[in-house]
Amino acid sequence: MPRKKKKSGVRVLIVILVILIIAAGGILAYKITQDKKESGNTVENPIDILTGVSEEKKVQIYQGNDRPIAVMIDNHNDAWPQAGLNKAYMVYEIIAEGGETRLMALFKGTNLEKIGPVRSARHYFLDYAMENDAIYVHFGQSPQAESDIKKYSINDINGIAEDGTTFWRVKDKYAPHNAVTSTEKLLQSAKNKKYRTTSDETSVLNYSIDEVNLSNGQGAIEVTIPHSDLQTVKYYYDEENKVYERYARGKEQTDWDSKEPITTKNIIITLCNNFTLDDGENKGRQGLNNIGTFDGYYITNGKAIKIKCIKNARDEKTKYQDLDGNEIKVNDGNTFVHICPKNAKVEITGPELVQEESSAEVE
Repeated sequence: MPRKKKKSGVRVLIVILVILIIAAGGILAYKITQDKKESGNTVENPIDILTGVSEEKKVQIYQGNDRPIAVMIDNHNDAWPQAGLNKAYMVYEIIAEGGETRLMALFKGTNLEKIGPVRSARHYFLDYAMENDAIYVHFGQSPQAESDIKKYSINDINGIAEDGTTFWRVKDKYAPHNAVTSTEKLLQSAKNKKYRTTSDETSVLNYSIDEVNLSNGQGAIEVTIPHSDLQTVKYYYDEENKVYERYARGKEQTDWDSKEPITTKNIIITLCNNFTLDDGENKGRQGLNNIGTFDGYYITNGKAIKIKCIKNARDEKTKYQDLDGNEIKVNDGNTFVHICPKNAKVEITGPELVQEESSAEVE
């Protein structure tokens, strides 16, 4: 009996020693951590275990698994100013009837109380909603868009078919230029329709975590993009903030509520032809020859390069490549994509020419 008690006592002693060692190790680890914090030696940019990229270095404009929302924005001058464009990660501008253009703004993981004015669907915009895996939002639709929405099983939200809460009309503009919505209302409508609201799709653009400066590009301080005789867009480079300020038809474009200038970090131009549809209605509705390889430009940080814009199918992502066939790297920021005719006289002016023109005016 005494021998058994002795063995039992030894076991208890061992257990106590193990507990003391573990406790001492915990205290030591805590002290080391505190010492590092006090000495300023903590890791400032923690590494994401899955991606191996520091939190600070992650792309900011396109992240998370929220599914994008693509909203058709009225671009008639009676619809100006518009709401939400500065919060979109991409905005497509494409010709519509009568030389007018329409915009499609894409939002991801943002909370906006007002977006608009929202306008009707055109079928070729669906190509860019599909390549962004976006829920497509519009207020009305052309017959071609209605047909293609069914054909491609597009998850769409049509303001005309909604219950009156998803969209509303404001009083400071008149119909049809005054229908607006919000991301909260759109997400609620999407959930009611049992649409998928998350996405694992990668971005269309190859965003870079490092600044892209296009060292071999031409100077691009002023950019002129004529979509038609009616709609010409100009961008002026703000060197201090490294963004382009947008003007259309000679007017500065501003946000509806904040009154801040509409700006963009990146500009992409694709040169491909539109044409008038022979649909028997004589309303001048347009089609777009956008499948194939087209010339274009990528513009950022005051420089521009020529690129190739490649789209192999309506529901496939557009590839943007330099003239050597490499996918271009795009700055982490918002992007305006202009799709305009091949014969459009796009003008890209460098700082030297701008200075010469200013001097000539003085003289």
